[in-house]
Amino acid sequence: MKYGIYFAYWTKEWFADYKKYMDKVSALGFDVLEISCAALRDVYTTKEQLIELREYAKEKGLVLTAGYGPTKAENLCSEDPEAVRRAMTFFKDLLPKLQVMDIHILGGGLYSYWPVDFTINNDKQGDRARAVRNLRELSKTAEECDVVLGMEVLNRYEGYILNTCEEAIDFVDEIGSSHVKIMLDTFHMNIEETSFYEPVIAAGSRLRHIHMTESDRGMLGEGNVRWDDLFRGLQEIDFNGNLVLENFSNSVPGMAEVVSLWRPSKYNADELAKGSLAFMRKMTCEHQ
Repeated sequence: MKYGIYFAYWTKEWFADYKKYMDKVSALGFDVLEISCAALRDVYTTKEQLIELREYAKEKGLVLTAGYGPTKAENLCSEDPEAVRRAMTFFKDLLPKLQVMDIHILGGGLYSYWPVDFTINNDKQGDRARAVRNLRELSKTAEECDVVLGMEVLNRYEGYILNTCEEAIDFVDEIGSSHVKIMLDTFHMNIEETSFYEPVIAAGSRLRHIHMTESDRGMLGEGNVRWDDLFRGLQEIDFNGNLVLENFSNSVPGMAEVVSLWRPSKYNADELAKGSLAFMRKMTCEHQ
């Protein structure tokens, strides 16, 4: 099990200086830095740049993972063939870049788009069927590049296709690829699941990646997430993926607007990172 953190802990900008954050997370004691794929389209565009990032991560003793929220214009479940074509083009261009960077997991609501526009008539069954069909095709490229596509389960306010782990299990089983797996997020689980243990057990080997955050996006262990149940489940399935922090502090300029964190945070971003990392390590030790 490796412990990571999302670069956006410290910035609301997608196009970040990733070396700066590699320095920071390495100094804080993390194993993993999760980056956004948005920057691989417009900032880190050459093979030489990608290799430079890969080698710098190795120097810092870090594993890189990637996350992405597709735009509405690049939507694998869309009825619009052009939106699907743009999505396929984007992902098929992206996956070889991740291979160059030695990144083996790409997580997010890859099957749809984010943020979802709930003012339109979302056809859950039709959109789901299109997502299965198109991800089945995309999974061939993922297999060639050895990049797992992590299907993130989102709460009802941010997504409508996969709201529970049970739905995600049916979804990835229908796709039937070794490189399409499940990604859980404790923030979304706290809204949609009735247990933190049973979804982990049910997912089993399908579970590859987890975003770790408290019910209020604050310090792990100080909210309503039932961490003992989660870590007990992880131990029972012998989970060996990544636990990546995605809690936030509104001490970071502009972060309140991005994640709807309207009241003052008890901790600044560095304090939140250090305390939450210590909590994850403690819980792992207690459930070995």
